[in-house]
Amino acid sequence: MIQEIEDILKETEKDMRKSVEYFKTEIAGVRTGRASSALVEELKVEYYGSKVPLKQLGTISVPEYNQILIQVWDMNAVTAVEKAIREELNLNPNTQGNTIRVNLPPLTEERRKELVRMLHKLAEEARVAVRNIRRDAKEMIEDLEGVSEDEKKRSLEKLQKITDRYIGEINKLLSAKEEEILKI
Repeated sequence: MIQEIEDILKETEKDMRKSVEYFKTEIAGVRTGRASSALVEELKVEYYGSKVPLKQLGTISVPEYNQILIQVWDMNAVTAVEKAIREELNLNPNTQGNTIRVNLPPLTEERRKELVRMLHKLAEEARVAVRNIRRDAKEMIEDLEGVSEDEKKRSLEKLQKITDRYIGEINKLLSAKEEEILKI
């Protein structure tokens, strides 16, 4: 029976780790004052009838602190990439052949605050995901047959410690990204 509890806790921790990793990738795409390839890597581009991440269509580099350079491998995809950048990021790309340059304007104070609000929303979604995982694990532990109440209580305390650790990690990531955005 105790093995079942350990399995539940391991699976729960794995799921919580996935939620935190997803949150990390989400906030990596949030624009700070400087250019980052993460801003465009996961951008979905309409390519031959399906949505494809931009990183699968070309090479992305950051030659300057405020510029992203994209070398598109297929000339037919250039206009689709431009369109995705315009619509999703609200930026104007400059194109020469199969090379696309995206110059990032400096962030205004209003835009920084808007980005911070968006970050807080993403962080809350990640916290809710972790809490939902905890709730499911708690129900599984409470429904186990043949396990003493003391053992269930100890398991639930362990579960809460795991949950607190991952929520703390989300909060740390949020603080670091918020500081990065608000830094001028």
